[in-house]
Amino acid sequence: MAKSVSKKDPADLFAGTPPAAGAAPAVRRPTEPVKVDVRRNAAEGTYTAQDIEVLEGLEPVRRRPGMYIGGTDERALHHLFAEVIDNCMDEALAGHATFIEVSFEPDGWLMVSDNGRGIPVDPHPKFPKKSALEVIMCMLHAGGKFDSKVYETSGGLHGVGISVVNALSERLEVEVARQGQLYRQVFSRGKPVSGLEALGKVNNRRGTRIRFKPDATIFPKPRFNPQRLFKMARAKAYLFAGVEIRWRCDASLLAGIEGVPTEETFHFAGGLKDYLANAVEGQTLVHPDLFTGQSGKPGQNGAVEWAIAWTADGDGFLTSYCNTIPTPEGGTHESGLRTALLRALKDHAERVGQGKRATGTTSDDVMNGAAAMLSVFVREPEFQGQTKDRLATAEAQRIVESAVKDQFDHWLAGNPNQANKLLDWVVERAEERLRRRQEKETARKTAVKKLRLPGKLADCTLTATEGSELFIVEGDSAGGSAKQARDRARQAILPLRGKILNVASATKDKLAQNQQLADLVQALGCGTGPSYRDEDLRYEKVIVMTDADVDGAHIASLLITFFYRQMPKLIEDGHLYLAVPPLYRLSHGAKTFYARDDKHKDEILAKEFRSNAKVEIGRFKGLGEMMPAQLKETTMDRKSRTLLRVMLLTDDRAETASAVERLMGTKAETRFAFIQERAEFASDEMLDV
Repeated sequence: MAKSVSKKDPADLFAGTPPAAGAAPAVRRPTEPVKVDVRRNAAEGTYTAQDIEVLEGLEPVRRRPGMYIGGTDERALHHLFAEVIDNCMDEALAGHATFIEVSFEPDGWLMVSDNGRGIPVDPHPKFPKKSALEVIMCMLHAGGKFDSKVYETSGGLHGVGISVVNALSERLEVEVARQGQLYRQVFSRGKPVSGLEALGKVNNRRGTRIRFKPDATIFPKPRFNPQRLFKMARAKAYLFAGVEIRWRCDASLLAGIEGVPTEETFHFAGGLKDYLANAVEGQTLVHPDLFTGQSGKPGQNGAVEWAIAWTADGDGFLTSYCNTIPTPEGGTHESGLRTALLRALKDHAERVGQGKRATGTTSDDVMNGAAAMLSVFVREPEFQGQTKDRLATAEAQRIVESAVKDQFDHWLAGNPNQANKLLDWVVERAEERLRRRQEKETARKTAVKKLRLPGKLADCTLTATEGSELFIVEGDSAGGSAKQARDRARQAILPLRGKILNVASATKDKLAQNQQLADLVQALGCGTGPSYRDEDLRYEKVIVMTDADVDGAHIASLLITFFYRQMPKLIEDGHLYLAVPPLYRLSHGAKTFYARDDKHKDEILAKEFRSNAKVEIGRFKGLGEMMPAQLKETTMDRKSRTLLRVMLLTDDRAETASAVERLMGTKAETRFAFIQERAEFASDEMLDV
């Protein structure tokens, strides 16, 4: 008789549809087979304990080098050198080493040594059969920098660096001079190939010497770059004035490489100030003095050193270090520097009554164009990743901000002229940033979006830049005639009311508030100043079309000055033109001619009409008086018009800038002198005009 299956019976696991409420319990007959997924069991059977690997010693480094040095490319290769020299720098900062030697030898060998205390060679308490040297070289997370007893600050925090170098080297040799004795041990690919050898007594020598050759089975290109090694070694010397770094490189390795000597000694008493002065040499600075300073002594917890210059013609840079370790991706210490500079500059603006101007400035405006070096020392810093590219220690931001803000306040107060120059320069950067945002983007209209263009602009229908033209016309009346005379497909019209602002003598505030210039910049769509983008210019030709009189010439001069000051590339690339409208209309019978000026009028009268002909001579008072058909025929039709291209006649930028400033700048006496010098060339006819 069949037996009922209880809820605890394993047979429940194979039951099908549960019985309905009140029904008898499900019964499985003894003869029913248990269904098994053979394919799943077979797959599971291929994954067993034998597939679980346990990597010992330094094998994880060799199997996955990217986890420790970021890859196997050239940057990762040179990280090996950084790990070794960083250990030497830690000894120097702790006050135990005064020099470091770097020697790049033939066949790819690199030697780095210091005259510090030397790696301990006595048996390790936890591993009595091994020396401390072997433990450090062959075991991950073994070192003397986990607390602050041996080093107050250091770059090596995880006990990983030198053992990784050992793991990724074809061969590595260590020599240690301690207490008058010399010791040596050799390793290959992370494993000792010799025991610790005592080589006898040595005089006048102490410290650690590491000589290694990268493993060609790990690195596709295992040869170091002498130029990169040279720069890395020199940079370390700038970071600590108390250390001397001696560089040597075999001459055979420098073939075709410029700027790298075979021997040199680095010792920079000025620290980062010397570093920055060398970096910005030859560049134009916003103000001549560097802002430099330090708080605390390098190597001590909380010490900060900085050097900053603002370059007028460069993009700038910010290079930072923590415990002499480069942090190319920045971090909290850089945030502290940016905040300190911005706060101090805004405080200065308030003191000199310029607070409103500086309201919209940001740290990006302050750092845009700044060339800055920053070095901070903190106990047990936190980095993102083993390669230490970014500092994450929150305390570093407070340390840097406090130190820099206080000294920058004093520097600004003690150098008012330079401080005001810097403030004007930063505010200009902020205004330019805001202009770029407002201009965003006057690209030509697309199928899905219409652009916000100036209300008075009559745009052309051509979507491509090539072949399109923008006529900047003097006055609404002339603008109305030009709109009727134009080729709607290719010619756009922007009327301007009267004389525009003279940008050579106007303040930045007036320039920013001028609506006519804002409309012009918006119509062109290419930005101004450093943000000018020729590829975004909406028209191939920009044509200034003004009346053929003195006022028209003055307006044209003001516009040319604007383009020269705000968009010089537009002139240099050949986009700016002057239209040549006629001043006179000469007609007799069926003959009609147009003359540009009095001389041209006399030439036409002599050539085209009889001497006794009663020629009707009409003088145009302005473009607005011309019929659209006349304006098209004389000034706008591509087949019959005359255009003058605006060009720079000299490559001497300083000479051109001086001429523009003399004729259009704030000093009226320079223009008066110009007029006096050329008074003899003036005529009554010119004065009548």
